[in-house]
Amino acid sequence: MKSTGMVRAVDKMGRVVIPKEIRRQLKVENDVDSFEIYMDGDKVVLKKYQPTCIFCDSLADSVEFGGYNVCTDCIEKLYNMKDKAE
Repeated sequence: MKSTGMVRAVDKMGRVVIPKEIRRQLKVENDVDSFEIYMDGDKVVLKKYQPTCIFCDSLADSVEFGGYNVCTDCIEKLYNMKDKAE
């Protein structure tokens, strides 16, 4: 893990501002993108959230269905399973 040398205080509401330089590097857009939060021992790790397929965890092209992301490959597999069941 690489240190940035940047230190940010926690405000009264428990919030920490992610520095603009880091947001720019990660191509994070305010009011659009989200972060996943992980714990690694005594460390808090933030990762830019990228929706993945609920079935295969792929980042490939996906559509949202019922609040879940499903990639086109899994959609095709599900369609083929339906055909075999009939």
